[in-house]
Amino acid sequence: MCFIGRNGASASWIRRRMLRQVIHRGLKASFYWLGLFVSRHPVFFLTVPAVLTIIFGSTVLSRFKPERDLEILVAPTHSLAKIERSLANSLFPIDQSKNKLYSDLHTPGRYGRLILLAKSGGNILELADQVLQVHKKVLDLRVNYKGFNYTFAHLCVMSYRDKRCLLDDIITIFEDIRLAVLSNSTFSKVPVSYPNTTLKDGRVSFIGHQLGGVIPAPNSRDQQVKSARAVQITYYLHNYDSLAQDAIAEQWESEFCALARQLASASAAGGGGGGAGDLYVQSLTSLSLWRDFHRTGVLARSEVLVSLVLVLLAATVSSSMRDCLRGKPFLGLLGVLTICIANVTAAGIFFISDGKFNSTLLGIPFFAMGHGTKGVFELLAGWRRTRENLPFKERVADAFADVMVCYTMTSSLYIITFGMGASPFTNIESVKIFCQSMCVAILVNYFYVFSFYGSCLVFAGQLEQNRYHSVFCCKIPSVEYLDRQPTWFKTMMSDGHDLSTHHDSIPYQNHFIQHFLREHYTEWITNTYVKPFVVILYLIYASFSFMGCLQISDGSNIVNLLASNSPSVSYALTQQKYFSNYSPVIGFYIYEPIEYWNATVQEHLKTLGHGFNKISWIDNFFQYLKVVNVSASTKSEFITILQTSFLRSPEYQHFKDDIIFYKMRDETEIIASRMYLVARTTEKTREEVVELLERLRPLSLINSIKFIVFNPTFVFMDRYSSSVISPILTSGFSVLIVLILTFFLVINPLGNFWLILTVTSVELGVLGLMTLWNVDMDSISILCLIYTLNFAMDHCAPHLYTFVLATEHTRTQCIKISLEEHGAAILQNTSCFVIGMMPLVFVPSNLTYSLFKCSLLTAGCTVLHCFVILPVFLTFFPPSKKRHKKKKRAKRKEREREREREKEREREREREEIECIEVRDNPDHVTNV
Repeated sequence: MCFIGRNGASASWIRRRMLRQVIHRGLKASFYWLGLFVSRHPVFFLTVPAVLTIIFGSTVLSRFKPERDLEILVAPTHSLAKIERSLANSLFPIDQSKNKLYSDLHTPGRYGRLILLAKSGGNILELADQVLQVHKKVLDLRVNYKGFNYTFAHLCVMSYRDKRCLLDDIITIFEDIRLAVLSNSTFSKVPVSYPNTTLKDGRVSFIGHQLGGVIPAPNSRDQQVKSARAVQITYYLHNYDSLAQDAIAEQWESEFCALARQLASASAAGGGGGGAGDLYVQSLTSLSLWRDFHRTGVLARSEVLVSLVLVLLAATVSSSMRDCLRGKPFLGLLGVLTICIANVTAAGIFFISDGKFNSTLLGIPFFAMGHGTKGVFELLAGWRRTRENLPFKERVADAFADVMVCYTMTSSLYIITFGMGASPFTNIESVKIFCQSMCVAILVNYFYVFSFYGSCLVFAGQLEQNRYHSVFCCKIPSVEYLDRQPTWFKTMMSDGHDLSTHHDSIPYQNHFIQHFLREHYTEWITNTYVKPFVVILYLIYASFSFMGCLQISDGSNIVNLLASNSPSVSYALTQQKYFSNYSPVIGFYIYEPIEYWNATVQEHLKTLGHGFNKISWIDNFFQYLKVVNVSASTKSEFITILQTSFLRSPEYQHFKDDIIFYKMRDETEIIASRMYLVARTTEKTREEVVELLERLRPLSLINSIKFIVFNPTFVFMDRYSSSVISPILTSGFSVLIVLILTFFLVINPLGNFWLILTVTSVELGVLGLMTLWNVDMDSISILCLIYTLNFAMDHCAPHLYTFVLATEHTRTQCIKISLEEHGAAILQNTSCFVIGMMPLVFVPSNLTYSLFKCSLLTAGCTVLHCFVILPVFLTFFPPSKKRHKKKKRAKRKEREREREREKEREREREREEIECIEVRDNPDHVTNV
């Protein structure tokens, strides 16, 4: 029974192996015929891509539109914060309460914000007159729209009570200070507490976000302010949902920024122009964030052109040889141009389908170039491996059969991974748009490589077959003619035959990269004494990668995507330095009726607000009851005192906006209310706010009091970490599934196994090292990690499969063959990729810095694995080459027997020839006999 089972398993294994071979040979045959078809119709395959580029490329300029809504791009598309925003807005319109829901950079709607900073460590409270002069200039700012002048008073958010513009309470404090100074008093006569201060009308106001760099007075019980370094003033504009009003508000924001720049330059010049001589002025608007985000694409235009020139030079030089017949410098150049026109076509398709440009798409040309040039260099290497005595059309077909199977597989994996990134599983719109565009670019690149570049290869092969110079396209002179010419002429016109040595039996092996790999590097890396150091190097690499993976931090801060020297970044840094003592104001919305007069409910509310600085009508109401010595233990007493007494007091009138009453018959109910919570924070405000949200939200789900918490910042923070990580998880999982499912379709499943291990090692290495290089986990770094998956597969797959399928005696010989065949293409492509990314260092943008760092790590880790780690580790582990060794030994013995028989035949022929010669030389001897 054991023998039967073994024979059955053996038969099944043979059938699977035969199926793999049939599939592999079928694919190679298909691409052979494709290459033959392209070589027979090169003009057609050259013309069609060129015409498509002209058609689609012309639409890039005419249909170019930038995306103007940053929330759509960088905030999670589906989140609880957006649902909570809708509910909060239905109860208390956010446009009317955004002056209370303070947030750092994500204030909804239109607004203008100023930070006025006292020079030389001065006290901003002593500069009240200058602050109010700047404030007056903002109020007097005029914009002209269709012949009408508009000021802040026409555009501001107005109070429901007195129909006046809602302004920050710090303005009132500075007006009181100026009045005190004018009446020959000092500013210290005006009591200013921090963070809660009592205004002249009796209201208690929270100024924690309006006054910065505060130094409290010593021995002060009510937290009196001794001095402050900065003040922050926000001017909120009303949102009318009208295109005309929005255009006016946008124009006002532009004039606001221009005024701030004028004041800043006058202050920097040392004069008092504009009344801000002792103040540093910085501004921020809703338009500033979009402008500074879009600015990256504008700043990078010249660097992208420089990058293209550098890649063209690198491809041309790396494709050159001293052999003027077989060197292909123009093929390297044409390969890069092929990818460029493919990217132009892909951009045209993107804009025709109503796509809108954003700065994250800046990485697509570089990523597409990294994949496309790999196919170009592999086709060039495949051409060099073909037999030189074949017709050029058959050589093109052989190159297609040799290269296009693996290139098709890696292109398919690109489409699968980026397709998963573009799927509904992705919750960040900028990542989804990038992945969709990348899929289109890969498809167009694939078509252009085998059509346009294949046609270029056909023409280059025809020139070579007719012995034309690869650069000057003139006929190469004969050897006799060259011998009579000067050395410089002979060097320029040499076809390489005189350069061949006993090692270089094939002229194409004279390429300098292949020669270096064959003669020097492969011998060194497979040396026994080098292997222990490589193992130690890999352990160091793995330890640093693991250490970095434990320190991953999310990059929900939008500053990471802005131009680094932009006004918005400067403003954010100043804001973080002076105004980070308190978190954004969190709206606490109770959206169902509760028994506010019940002592248990009151205690419950106190528990929920414990540890926060509260701005609450409930706390003020109970304090009011103590002052007037009245109890409100029943519903009717509570609501009566609240409506008739508390909310009519001047210092408490503003709390009317925080309560929704509903009258049904003779009863009045409080159906919803709100209060505001502020937490004490450090400079790591964003991380602490995320912790606050994660702490409060579960309470809202399980608590008997039905409430929600909301701040505009939550829309950008809520579940950002899980949303930004999901694309790389889905892409990696899809690649893993594909490689596992194709175990039974490839000739040797160990190739897939080694590919999975290698790609995982590269991916974790890039992830850990980029964290150690201060790259946060934002949309750009996630896109780079998805690209890392594909870049590693692109370069390691041909290398590994050549090793696995090699039939040499030992693993060492197999790895040498693999490096000789694919090492040149890997080095050419990675060097072009890194050289192309270098100009991005000079673009002053955090986005391009992250892109450069991740791309450099991707190329570096991939080259490290292809040329250092895999050549050593593959000599230790399976697949074994003993089976091939036995076959080789049997073939060698058979060849030796054949040679012996051939020698015997040769000796017989020699004896017969000798006898014939003797007979011819002595015919008389034959006659005598």
